[in-house]
Amino acid sequence: MAAGRLIAAGGASVVAAAGLAAGGWAARNLKTYDWAMARTRRAGFTEHDAVINGSKLHYAAGPAGAKPALLLIHGQAVDWQSYARVLPELARDFTVYAVDVHGHGQSARTPEKYTAAAIGADLARFVEEVIGTRVIVSGHSSGGQLAAWLAGNRPDLVKAVVLEDPPLFTTLLPRAEKTWNWVDLATACHTYLHSGESDWGAYLFAHQKLWDFFGDGAERIVRSGLKRREKHPDEPITVFFMPSSWNDMQRAVEHYDPRFGDAFYTGAWDDGFDHEATLRKIEAPAILIHANWKHGDDGVLLGAIDADDARQIASLISDVEVVRVDSGHNVHGEKPARFAEIVRSVTARTS
Repeated sequence: MAAGRLIAAGGASVVAAAGLAAGGWAARNLKTYDWAMARTRRAGFTEHDAVINGSKLHYAAGPAGAKPALLLIHGQAVDWQSYARVLPELARDFTVYAVDVHGHGQSARTPEKYTAAAIGADLARFVEEVIGTRVIVSGHSSGGQLAAWLAGNRPDLVKAVVLEDPPLFTTLLPRAEKTWNWVDLATACHTYLHSGESDWGAYLFAHQKLWDFFGDGAERIVRSGLKRREKHPDEPITVFFMPSSWNDMQRAVEHYDPRFGDAFYTGAWDDGFDHEATLRKIEAPAILIHANWKHGDDGVLLGAIDADDARQIASLISDVEVVRVDSGHNVHGEKPARFAEIVRSVTARTS
């Protein structure tokens, strides 16, 4: 009896430990960015608004001090908070400015400005009017395109540039039609705008191409998420088994203008933005971060750029280092320590 009770107790302990581990894993997926934001606040970051060329631009800055200025430009469907996991580390060496790009977060919804050239011009004015000094600029994804635009078209404002997995050349039609962004987010934005639906967050959740990888389980996931949305219409639809960066995006898409994504579907985003000419004009030291990628069975690029794209980009910039990182697209969120190290390394090349 005693042995039996001991074995039973041991089994119960294993089950309890497994439950705690699973609970901790789920909490990390759902709360990582909340915890990171708390650390960011403690590090001295505060939020502000500026009116740039007639449009509100929201941003976070911190901490003040005699340190090099670093401008961070997020990618599509997130906001400045996507950098939360790395901001306290970057604050050790930089005065950081992290913006909400137009159409995202608390910045203005200005569809007439949803081109790389128009937003790039506003970011240049932000550097001049708010930061007031030359910057190191780092942009992720479409923000990497904006960082390239700024470095190429306003070299007087940029000391160094980090291009974090930027979809240079891959947002150009017709090439774009074989990329993940076009078949997923851009298409969802386009169809939503013509659907007559009014709940953008619910529509995007239900129509993500990501669910194609979940087979028969996809319908159950979508049904469960939409049911929770009905009960809690003001809350983002998060999923405990999805990565923390994906869940943070669910928060951010509530404040994302789908007309921004539609500009990638139609190709309007690239109006007046010559990728090759822009890269050739970059004079500052540059780093190109290339994350993981592959081509799906249908030929769609699962990633921002492939190896050929990375080589093409690097061949056009006069002073560039290519850093290959074993990470998903969101390097600063998945590998924050490595990202901070890369930013520091390009800064060293400016002295």
